[in-house]
Amino acid sequence: MARSKSPRARGTGAATQRERALGPRSNGPATGDGEQPLRIIPLGGVGEIGKNMYVIEYGDDIVVIDCGLMFPDEEMFGIDLVVPDVAYLRERRDKVRAFLITHAHEDHVGGLPYVLPEFPGVPVYASTLARGLLGIKVKEHKLTSNPLLPLDPGDEQPIGPFTAVPFRISHSIPDAMGIALRTPIGTIVHTGDFKFDHTPVDGILSDFAVLARLGEEGVLCLMSDSTRAESPGYTPSERTVGEAFKEIIEPLDGRVIIATFASNIARVQQVLDAAATFDRKVSVVGRSMEQNFRIATDLGYLRYDADRIIPKDRISETDPGRLVVATTGSQGEPMAGLARMANRDHRFVEIQPGDTVVVSASPIPGNEEYVARTIDNLFKAGANVIYHAIRHAHVSGHASQEELKLMLNLTRPKHFMPIHGEFRMQVQHGRLAIETGVAPENVFIIENGSPRPAGAGRLRVRRWPVSRRRR
Repeated sequence: MARSKSPRARGTGAATQRERALGPRSNGPATGDGEQPLRIIPLGGVGEIGKNMYVIEYGDDIVVIDCGLMFPDEEMFGIDLVVPDVAYLRERRDKVRAFLITHAHEDHVGGLPYVLPEFPGVPVYASTLARGLLGIKVKEHKLTSNPLLPLDPGDEQPIGPFTAVPFRISHSIPDAMGIALRTPIGTIVHTGDFKFDHTPVDGILSDFAVLARLGEEGVLCLMSDSTRAESPGYTPSERTVGEAFKEIIEPLDGRVIIATFASNIARVQQVLDAAATFDRKVSVVGRSMEQNFRIATDLGYLRYDADRIIPKDRISETDPGRLVVATTGSQGEPMAGLARMANRDHRFVEIQPGDTVVVSASPIPGNEEYVARTIDNLFKAGANVIYHAIRHAHVSGHASQEELKLMLNLTRPKHFMPIHGEFRMQVQHGRLAIETGVAPENVFIIENGSPRPAGAGRLRVRRWPVSRRRR
């Protein structure tokens, strides 16, 4: 069962607490000289991790950036998925021109099957890998009325009064993009999920030159990923995980099972590379991972010797000391591969003494209990488990403070809107923006659904003020 979460569901009490902590609400400043209002309206993704969805509206035209889902919290009994409340769009469905997708993680695309049926004929623009992965959802949910169209870095796609200019950024999935949206009153830059990885697994760097050029031209508003705004320094390269895999596998004589996100194609590539280093076979287990593995292979995003891959029904026939199993379930999802192995009800993999399980992920907030239970059950079954609390086998796909400041300095925005994070993360990110020169009154700390209509030619959002960090 999927549940649509209202942007105002948290009610007056929560807002009152924030006002006491941060001061009274106020409106952002008016900017631009156009004849129509420009509105930026988050329907999900601020004040939370997940269900990212952002509405950009100018006059009679709307584009939507991303449409994700979120896992339910422990109080949502009987709810499997949470998707954004699209009442605002539903009331203006004739204005919606396009959905623009930054990348194919579920918190950015998982809501599409539940939202698109309300917007027949509206195209979805996405990069090559994202289109490939979304094709599965299109078939499963019979979304035949929404064309899936290409939007890749280097393109410029006119959409009504807007022009979408995607640019490449590093993240934990290939083909991840940010989107610069040129509007009649200025350019909005949406970073997507990003970090600046200088040694990415696929060798493709972020588009620093494009970001710098946008900064030279002038950025009206930067909307930037806040997930690790509390973390100082830089986020380590994804390549360090591959080295960790090799260090873990080298001394082992038994079977190795590595659990990660099915969409983390770069991580799967490093599983393949580590297995090849020690002449081990690889079996891919888990419906979503098997699908993504096949599509990424067909599109050329995974490179490996086909003879090294064995089907899951031959796992029991393979020497454990020469096998690596890649599977889903790093978040303890009850029906995913790893949890079923831990509960001893997996059809193809039975945990045995001598197995080593690597949980190559950190728990998403709200999933800690599920992950802990799965790890406990794996230990009970006789496996040795390597997880985030005891050894490094994972890095984030999100930028830390120094990278966030670099993004701000490259784009030099007039206004700044921290997105994709809990409220405290947005506040910390806002403080970083002020340190880099954004005027405090131009930093917008907002909630889902909070912007209100503005007068003609104005960019206006509802916000809480942000002070500088105390030293």
